[in-house]
Amino acid sequence: MKARHRGVRPSRMSGVMGILHSCIMGTLPWVPEPLMRRLSGRYIAGESLPEAMDVISTNASRGFAGVLDILGEGVEDEAAAREALSAYKEAASELGAAGLDCYVSVKPTHFGLSISPGLALDLYVELAEHCQALGQAMRVEMEDHPTTDATLDLFHSLRKQFNDVGIVLQSRLLRTPDDIEALGSEVMDVRMVKGIYLEPEAIAHCEHGAIQDAFVECTKQLWSAGHRVALATHDGPLAERCLAVAAELGVASDRVEFEVLLGVQEALWKAWQQAGHKVRVYVPYGPEWRSYSQRRLGKNPEILGHLIRNLLR
Repeated sequence: MKARHRGVRPSRMSGVMGILHSCIMGTLPWVPEPLMRRLSGRYIAGESLPEAMDVISTNASRGFAGVLDILGEGVEDEAAAREALSAYKEAASELGAAGLDCYVSVKPTHFGLSISPGLALDLYVELAEHCQALGQAMRVEMEDHPTTDATLDLFHSLRKQFNDVGIVLQSRLLRTPDDIEALGSEVMDVRMVKGIYLEPEAIAHCEHGAIQDAFVECTKQLWSAGHRVALATHDGPLAERCLAVAAELGVASDRVEFEVLLGVQEALWKAWQQAGHKVRVYVPYGPEWRSYSQRRLGKNPEILGHLIRNLLR
């Protein structure tokens, strides 16, 4: 007779890990800064633009394009929003001077959306004009659901003046198919994401499988309408489902790319690159690195395990 396995059952193990995850997350605000810097170094380019440029250049030498994001959101002071604009203009200029295939991507609340939609639009217009003069694209990020309408209004206003401005849509939200329909017939550049914000069940898919299915259906809807899609995922099987849709629809290669997070599952980047797909790496940097790190640690169990090992040392 085989010996009975005395290990912890998977369901109990997941429960234990859930409790441990909650405990660790509760202590993050008190984790010493040197340890947080050590943990976040893999996922964040640093605090300064030169550090971010080094990372983007290194990735470019490996054949990966880039997306540059200056960490910051929820700005409630106009001066801080204008300071963010200056930083983005400087970053775009540096990217242009270096000849790097990389665009800037901006959260609306970093440009003062919560202060005034008009202020945010003014700052986006100024950045779009700057990027257009450099021959660069830019993207409007998407945040949680209370900002969705204002963000889409801002994006549509920008598109009346500029062609090289993209948007982000979230498969988690039930409204997204309607938002895709509202894009119209003009070709748009859309980053398709699952969405990291935990939204109310009344307005969002809450089960993992439903979010994945919606991701595939929304991507199919976008391609069917002629749009370009950046698949923002580290989910190999989900990517294969989307690529099967692209093949079924006969989508041209220049309407498909992958966008990935710095430091996350690089083996997938290489696999997609070797299969002939363009891969862009999202490179965040800036003084707000700690709050970003804590959000990322809260969403990624792999990073949590890394944190636990370091704490035990």
